Amino acid sequence: MAQQGEGLLSPRSDTPLKYWLSWLAWPGLFTLCMVLTGIAFSFDLPIMGFIFSYIVLIVSLFFLERFMPHEHDWLEPDGQTFADIAHTLTTKGTVQTLFLFAGVIGLSELFTPATAQGYGVLGAELWPRSWPLGLQVAFAVVVSEFFLYWSHRTAHEIPILWRFHAVHHSVTRLWFVNTGRFHFMDSLYRVLMGMIPLTLLGAPMEVLQWLAAVTAFIGMLTHCNVEMRFGWLSYVFNTPGLHRWHHSRDIKEGNKNYGENVVLWDILFRTFINPQDRRPPVNVGISEFMPAKFTHQLLWPFLNKEKRKDFKTKAPGMGRAAKSSDA
Repeated sequence: MAQQGEGLLSPRSDTPLKYWLSWLAWPGLFTLCMVLTGIAFSFDLPIMGFIFSYIVLIVSLFFLERFMPHEHDWLEPDGQTFADIAHTLTTKGTVQTLFLFAGVIGLSELFTPATAQGYGVLGAELWPRSWPLGLQVAFAVVVSEFFLYWSHRTAHEIPILWRFHAVHHSVTRLWFVNTGRFHFMDSLYRVLMGMIPLTLLGAPMEVLQWLAAVTAFIGMLTHCNVEMRFGWLSYVFNTPGLHRWHHSRDIKEGNKNYGENVVLWDILFRTFINPQDRRPPVNVGISEFMPAKFTHQLLWPFLNKEKRKDFKTKAPGMGRAAKSSDA
Protein backbone atom coordinates (compact mmCIF):
# COMPACT_ATOMS: atom_id res chain seq x y z
CA MET A 1 0.00 0.00 0.00
CA ALA A 2 1.33 3.43 -0.94
CA GLN A 3 2.44 5.75 1.81
CA GLN A 4 0.20 8.80 1.84
CA GLY A 5 2.86 11.43 2.32
CA GLU A 6 5.00 10.20 -0.54
CA GLY A 7 2.60 10.54 -3.43
CA LEU A 8 -0.18 8.03 -3.98
CA LEU A 9 0.39 6.00 -7.10
CA SER A 10 -2.52 5.96 -9.50
CA PRO A 11 -4.05 2.53 -10.22
CA ARG A 12 -2.69 2.50 -13.77
CA SER A 13 0.87 3.12 -12.60
CA ASP A 14 0.86 0.86 -9.55
CA THR A 15 2.20 -2.20 -11.37
CA PRO A 16 4.61 -4.54 -9.58
CA LEU A 17 7.57 -3.26 -11.62
CA LYS A 18 6.78 0.39 -10.99
CA TYR A 19 6.03 -0.31 -7.35
CA TRP A 20 9.45 -1.82 -6.72
CA LEU A 21 11.16 0.82 -8.85
CA SER A 22 9.48 3.51 -6.75
CA TRP A 23 11.25 2.09 -3.69
CA LEU A 24 14.58 1.39 -5.38
CA ALA A 25 14.98 4.45 -7.61
CA TRP A 26 16.23 7.01 -5.08
CA PRO A 27 18.66 4.86 -3.05
CA GLY A 28 19.70 2.94 -6.16
CA LEU A 29 20.56 5.96 -8.27
CA PHE A 30 22.27 7.78 -5.41
CA THR A 31 24.37 4.71 -4.57
CA LEU A 32 25.25 4.15 -8.23
CA CYS A 33 26.47 7.74 -8.60
CA MET A 34 28.52 7.51 -5.42
CA VAL A 35 30.12 4.23 -6.51
CA LEU A 36 31.00 5.60 -9.95
CA THR A 37 32.46 8.72 -8.35
CA GLY A 38 34.45 6.60 -5.90
CA ILE A 39 35.93 4.57 -8.75
CA ALA A 40 36.95 7.79 -10.49
CA PHE A 41 38.54 9.08 -7.28
CA SER A 42 40.60 5.90 -7.02
CA PHE A 43 42.05 6.71 -10.46
CA ASP A 44 42.63 10.33 -9.44
CA LEU A 45 39.96 11.56 -11.88
CA PRO A 46 37.46 13.26 -9.55
CA ILE A 47 36.03 15.80 -11.99
CA MET A 48 35.74 13.37 -14.90
CA GLY A 49 34.11 10.86 -12.58
CA PHE A 50 31.66 13.43 -11.28
CA ILE A 51 30.70 14.54 -14.80
CA PHE A 52 30.21 10.94 -15.95
CA SER A 53 28.11 10.09 -12.88
CA TYR A 54 26.04 13.23 -13.37
CA ILE A 55 25.35 12.31 -17.00
CA VAL A 56 24.31 8.79 -15.95
CA LEU A 57 21.90 10.32 -13.44
CA ILE A 58 20.47 12.76 -16.01
CA VAL A 59 19.86 10.02 -18.58
CA SER A 60 18.29 7.74 -15.96
CA LEU A 61 15.92 10.45 -14.74
CA PHE A 62 15.00 11.43 -18.30
CA PHE A 63 13.61 7.95 -18.96
CA LEU A 64 12.16 7.41 -15.48
CA GLU A 65 10.23 10.69 -15.63
CA ARG A 66 8.47 9.38 -18.71
CA PHE A 67 8.06 5.81 -17.53
CA MET A 68 6.69 6.58 -14.05
CA PRO A 69 6.08 10.32 -13.56
CA HIS A 70 4.97 11.64 -10.19
CA GLU A 71 2.75 14.21 -11.91
CA HIS A 72 1.72 13.74 -15.53
CA ASP A 73 0.91 17.47 -15.76
CA TRP A 74 4.58 18.25 -15.12
CA LEU A 75 5.51 16.52 -18.37
CA GLU A 76 3.85 19.37 -20.27
CA PRO A 77 6.14 22.21 -21.47
CA ASP A 78 6.07 25.33 -19.32
CA GLY A 79 7.98 27.68 -21.61
CA GLN A 80 10.99 27.71 -19.29
CA THR A 81 13.28 24.98 -20.60
CA PHE A 82 15.71 27.44 -22.16
CA ALA A 83 15.74 29.60 -19.01
CA ASP A 84 16.19 26.51 -16.79
CA ILE A 85 19.20 25.32 -18.76
CA ALA A 86 20.67 28.82 -19.06
CA HIS A 87 20.46 29.36 -15.29
CA THR A 88 22.02 25.95 -14.70
CA LEU A 89 24.93 26.66 -17.03
CA THR A 90 25.44 30.07 -15.45
CA THR A 91 25.48 28.77 -11.88
CA LYS A 92 27.01 25.32 -12.26
CA GLY A 93 29.41 26.41 -14.95
CA THR A 94 30.83 29.36 -13.06
CA VAL A 95 30.01 29.88 -9.38
CA GLN A 96 29.81 26.31 -8.11
CA THR A 97 32.54 24.86 -10.31
CA LEU A 98 34.91 27.64 -9.25
CA PHE A 99 34.43 27.06 -5.54
CA LEU A 100 33.73 23.35 -5.31
CA PHE A 101 36.60 22.18 -7.51
CA ALA A 102 39.11 24.94 -6.83
CA GLY A 103 41.47 22.45 -5.19
CA VAL A 104 42.40 20.90 -8.51
CA ILE A 105 44.55 23.97 -9.21
CA GLY A 106 45.51 24.52 -5.60
CA LEU A 107 43.27 27.47 -4.75
CA SER A 108 42.41 26.09 -1.32
CA GLU A 109 46.06 26.31 -0.28
CA LEU A 110 46.27 29.77 -1.84
CA PHE A 111 43.35 31.06 0.25
CA THR A 112 44.26 29.26 3.47
CA PRO A 113 47.72 27.65 3.37
CA ALA A 114 47.14 25.99 6.72
CA THR A 115 44.41 23.79 5.24
CA ALA A 116 47.03 21.85 3.30
CA GLN A 117 48.29 20.50 6.64
CA GLY A 118 44.82 20.11 8.15
CA TYR A 119 44.86 23.30 10.21
CA GLY A 120 42.15 25.92 10.40
CA VAL A 121 42.76 29.62 10.14
CA LEU A 122 43.23 29.87 13.91
CA GLY A 123 46.32 27.69 13.68
CA ALA A 124 44.72 24.78 15.53
CA GLU A 125 44.22 21.33 14.07
CA LEU A 126 40.46 21.63 13.71
CA TRP A 127 39.59 19.10 11.04
CA PRO A 128 39.52 15.37 12.03
CA ARG A 129 41.86 14.15 9.28
CA SER A 130 42.60 10.96 11.21
CA TRP A 131 39.02 9.82 10.64
CA PRO A 132 38.21 7.50 7.72
CA LEU A 133 37.31 9.44 4.58
CA GLY A 134 33.68 8.31 4.72
CA LEU A 135 33.25 9.72 8.23
CA GLN A 136 34.94 12.96 7.21
CA VAL A 137 32.51 13.35 4.31
CA ALA A 138 29.53 12.60 6.56
CA PHE A 139 30.83 15.14 9.08
CA ALA A 140 31.26 17.69 6.28
CA VAL A 141 27.69 17.09 5.12
CA VAL A 142 26.31 17.76 8.62
CA VAL A 143 28.50 20.81 9.30
CA SER A 144 27.94 22.43 5.90
CA GLU A 145 24.24 21.64 6.15
CA PHE A 146 23.92 23.96 9.15
CA PHE A 147 25.14 26.88 7.05
CA LEU A 148 23.24 25.78 3.95
CA TYR A 149 20.08 25.51 6.03
CA TRP A 150 20.39 29.07 7.30
CA SER A 151 21.41 30.47 3.93
CA HIS A 152 18.31 28.85 2.44
CA ARG A 153 16.03 29.93 5.26
CA THR A 154 17.26 33.53 5.21
CA ALA A 155 16.74 33.55 1.44
CA HIS A 156 13.06 32.99 2.20
CA GLU A 157 12.74 35.30 5.20
CA ILE A 158 14.86 38.32 4.19
CA PRO A 159 13.20 40.27 1.32
CA ILE A 160 16.40 41.34 -0.45
CA LEU A 161 17.62 37.73 -0.54
CA TRP A 162 14.21 36.45 -1.61
CA ARG A 163 14.39 38.66 -4.71
CA PHE A 164 17.13 36.35 -6.02
CA HIS A 165 15.82 33.08 -4.62
CA ALA A 166 12.37 33.70 -6.12
CA VAL A 167 13.87 32.86 -9.52
CA HIS A 168 14.21 29.27 -8.36
CA HIS A 169 10.76 29.10 -6.79
CA SER A 170 9.00 30.62 -9.80
CA VAL A 171 8.91 27.25 -11.59
CA THR A 172 5.43 25.86 -12.21
CA ARG A 173 6.57 22.25 -12.40
CA LEU A 174 9.37 20.20 -10.91
CA TRP A 175 11.61 18.07 -13.10
CA PHE A 176 15.29 17.29 -13.30
CA VAL A 177 16.04 20.08 -15.79
CA ASN A 178 15.20 22.92 -13.38
CA THR A 179 17.32 21.52 -10.55
CA GLY A 180 20.01 24.14 -11.18
CA ARG A 181 17.65 27.02 -11.90
CA PHE A 182 19.15 29.57 -9.49
CA HIS A 183 20.03 33.20 -9.99
CA PHE A 184 23.83 33.26 -9.98
CA MET A 185 23.86 35.65 -7.00
CA ASP A 186 21.65 33.27 -5.02
CA SER A 187 23.93 30.38 -5.90
CA LEU A 188 27.04 32.35 -4.97
CA TYR A 189 25.57 33.20 -1.56
CA ARG A 190 24.72 29.59 -0.79
CA VAL A 191 28.02 28.16 -2.01
CA LEU A 192 29.97 30.65 0.08
CA MET A 193 27.87 29.85 3.14
CA GLY A 194 28.26 26.12 2.68
CA MET A 195 31.92 25.80 1.69
CA ILE A 196 33.88 28.60 3.36
CA PRO A 197 33.29 27.33 6.94
CA LEU A 198 34.68 23.92 5.95
CA THR A 199 37.69 25.49 4.26
CA LEU A 200 38.38 27.61 7.33
CA LEU A 201 38.19 24.49 9.49
CA GLY A 202 40.87 22.87 7.33
CA ALA A 203 38.75 20.33 5.45
CA PRO A 204 40.88 18.66 2.75
CA MET A 205 39.93 19.27 -0.86
CA GLU A 206 39.03 15.61 -1.36
CA VAL A 207 36.33 15.99 1.28
CA LEU A 208 35.06 19.19 -0.38
CA GLN A 209 34.92 17.41 -3.73
CA TRP A 210 32.94 14.56 -2.22
CA LEU A 211 30.59 17.05 -0.59
CA ALA A 212 30.11 18.73 -3.98
CA ALA A 213 29.23 15.38 -5.53
CA VAL A 214 26.78 14.44 -2.76
CA THR A 215 25.08 17.83 -3.04
CA ALA A 216 24.83 17.62 -6.83
CA PHE A 217 23.39 14.10 -6.85
CA ILE A 218 20.85 14.72 -4.08
CA GLY A 219 19.89 18.03 -5.67
CA MET A 220 19.17 16.44 -9.03
CA LEU A 221 17.16 13.64 -7.42
CA THR A 222 15.25 16.12 -5.26
CA HIS A 223 13.78 17.94 -8.25
CA CYS A 224 12.94 14.91 -10.38
CA ASN A 225 9.39 14.17 -11.48
CA VAL A 226 9.59 10.45 -10.74
CA GLU A 227 7.11 8.52 -8.61
CA MET A 228 9.17 7.36 -5.63
CA ARG A 229 8.68 6.03 -2.13
CA PHE A 230 11.21 6.81 0.58
CA GLY A 231 10.11 5.51 4.00
CA TRP A 232 12.70 6.33 6.67
CA LEU A 233 14.98 7.99 4.10
CA SER A 234 12.81 11.13 4.28
CA TYR A 235 13.77 11.49 7.94
CA VAL A 236 17.46 11.56 7.07
CA PHE A 237 17.85 12.94 3.54
CA ASN A 238 16.19 15.69 1.54
CA THR A 239 14.04 13.61 -0.79
CA PRO A 240 11.77 14.63 -3.69
CA GLY A 241 8.74 13.99 -1.50
CA LEU A 242 9.93 16.59 1.01
CA HIS A 243 11.10 19.12 -1.55
CA ARG A 244 7.74 19.16 -3.34
CA TRP A 245 6.20 20.58 -0.17
CA HIS A 246 8.91 23.22 -0.12
CA HIS A 247 7.77 24.42 -3.55
CA SER A 248 4.16 24.83 -2.43
CA ARG A 249 2.48 28.18 -3.10
CA ASP A 250 1.15 28.01 0.46
CA ILE A 251 3.75 29.84 2.56
CA LYS A 252 3.01 27.63 5.57
CA GLU A 253 4.25 24.70 3.52
CA GLY A 254 6.76 26.49 1.27
CA ASN A 255 8.69 27.94 4.21
CA LYS A 256 9.55 24.45 5.42
CA ASN A 257 12.03 21.71 4.49
CA TYR A 258 15.03 23.97 3.88
CA GLY A 259 17.56 21.13 4.00
CA GLU A 260 19.95 20.75 1.08
CA ASN A 261 21.19 17.20 1.67
CA VAL A 262 19.89 16.10 5.07
CA VAL A 263 16.96 17.19 7.24
CA LEU A 264 18.68 17.23 10.64
CA TRP A 265 18.50 20.99 11.04
CA ASP A 266 14.92 21.15 9.77
CA ILE A 267 13.96 18.71 12.51
CA LEU A 268 15.92 20.55 15.21
CA PHE A 269 14.62 23.99 14.19
CA ARG A 270 11.09 22.68 13.64
CA THR A 271 10.77 23.48 9.96
CA PHE A 272 10.34 19.85 8.89
CA ILE A 273 7.05 18.71 7.37
CA ASN A 274 6.08 15.43 5.75
CA PRO A 275 2.25 15.24 5.68
CA GLN A 276 0.97 11.69 5.53
CA ASP A 277 -2.65 12.43 4.64
CA ARG A 278 -2.34 13.98 1.17
CA ARG A 279 -0.16 14.35 -1.89
CA PRO A 280 2.23 17.28 -2.26
CA PRO A 281 0.78 20.18 -4.28
CA VAL A 282 0.72 20.04 -8.07
CA ASN A 283 0.28 23.80 -8.45
CA VAL A 284 3.77 24.81 -7.37
CA GLY A 285 5.36 28.22 -7.84
CA ILE A 286 4.98 31.74 -6.46
CA SER A 287 2.12 34.23 -6.49
CA GLU A 288 4.28 37.22 -7.44
CA PHE A 289 5.33 38.25 -10.93
CA MET A 290 8.43 36.78 -12.54
CA PRO A 291 9.57 37.64 -16.09
CA ALA A 292 9.48 34.75 -18.52
CA LYS A 293 12.78 35.36 -20.30
CA PHE A 294 16.14 34.29 -18.89
CA THR A 295 17.86 37.67 -19.32
CA HIS A 296 14.93 39.44 -17.68
CA GLN A 297 15.08 37.02 -14.74
CA LEU A 298 18.75 37.88 -14.22
CA LEU A 299 17.90 41.58 -14.17
CA TRP A 300 14.67 41.38 -12.15
CA PRO A 301 16.11 41.21 -8.58
CA PHE A 302 18.14 44.37 -9.15
CA LEU A 303 15.17 46.54 -10.17
CA ASN A 304 13.54 48.93 -7.72
CA LYS A 305 9.78 49.11 -7.20
CA GLU A 306 9.17 51.73 -9.88
CA LYS A 307 11.23 49.97 -12.52
CA ARG A 308 9.58 46.66 -11.67
CA LYS A 309 6.16 48.21 -12.19
CA ASP A 310 7.21 49.56 -15.57
CA PHE A 311 8.86 46.24 -16.45
CA LYS A 312 5.65 44.30 -15.82
CA THR A 313 3.82 46.26 -18.51
CA LYS A 314 6.43 45.43 -21.13
CA ALA A 315 7.76 41.94 -20.36
CA PRO A 316 5.73 38.70 -20.44
CA GLY A 317 5.41 36.92 -17.14
CA MET A 318 5.86 33.27 -16.30
CA GLY A 319 3.08 30.74 -16.20
CA ARG A 320 1.66 27.91 -18.26
CA ALA A 321 0.27 30.47 -20.68
CA ALA A 322 3.71 31.87 -21.46
CA LYS A 323 4.95 28.94 -23.52
CA SER A 324 6.03 31.14 -26.41
CA SER A 325 8.87 32.48 -24.27
CA ASP A 326 10.79 29.20 -24.29
CA ALA A 327 13.31 30.63 -26.69
